[in-house]
Amino acid sequence: MTQQTTGEPAAILRIAIQKSGRLYEDSIRLLRECGIELNNGNKQLKTTSDNFPVEVYFLRDDDIPQYVFDRVADIGIVGENVLLEKNKEIDLVYRLGFGRCRLSLAVPKAMPYSGLSDLAGLKIATTYTHLLQQYLDKNSIVAEIHEISGSVEIAPGIGLADAICDLVSSGSTLFTNGLREVEVVLPSEAVLAAAQNLAAPKQAILDKLLLRINAVHRAKRVKYILLNAPNDQLENIAGILPGAKSPTIVPLAEPGWSSVQSVVNENDFWEVIEKLKAFKAEGILVVPIEKMID
Repeated sequence: MTQQTTGEPAAILRIAIQKSGRLYEDSIRLLRECGIELNNGNKQLKTTSDNFPVEVYFLRDDDIPQYVFDRVADIGIVGENVLLEKNKEIDLVYRLGFGRCRLSLAVPKAMPYSGLSDLAGLKIATTYTHLLQQYLDKNSIVAEIHEISGSVEIAPGIGLADAICDLVSSGSTLFTNGLREVEVVLPSEAVLAAAQNLAAPKQAILDKLLLRINAVHRAKRVKYILLNAPNDQLENIAGILPGAKSPTIVPLAEPGWSSVQSVVNENDFWEVIEKLKAFKAEGILVVPIEKMID
């Protein structure tokens, strides 16, 4: 690493991410979209970026909150379900939007179920004992929690439990094992968590990283559009194209026409396009945005 003029090592931010599993690829992709180059050849458990002051540790998902709490790592990308289950005193600093799933209660398809009260007195198998107990206490349900570390969905079928509490994405695993989802305990996604009271140099690096992450996320929520419009419709078109502040309007060589450029929210995109066509816009070009910075 480069040295500061004082002779002290330059500050470096240590990031823990999942070494394999559902969050690994998206975590690596996010860092690369943030312009951080990583060389993780041969599945190394630690690597350092050549162009940003970070060191990345590849760990088991369940271990990441403990490593951050112990300050072995400064920050970690982890499932919100794991972060809350481990219940360590570390801070959730950013919701990353990928790895979405839910922690849910499920029962056998043939079991009658009309509400949470039907779970009273039953044995529920789960890996997430802390979150499940919180949920049951909140809803004044007394049930027996049976902790198991894997293959939770087979527990009712082999007589180990009456119901389960486990992560659900598509629900196909539940269906395959003769179960149906009945209650959502916790919606979850990948989050960035940080040790409390980071030293100022590390916090400064984290702030730079968050700027990049936010720019990547903002860009994914919007589209850049360019179009040609008759001048007598510019006021109408400007009213539906606010852009970052206001649309850019440039006169064209053809009299009575202008080029309009703006940013459109992904959720409003098709509705905006329909209105533009109604206001006689032509040659509408839609361009993805790689980064968008305030």
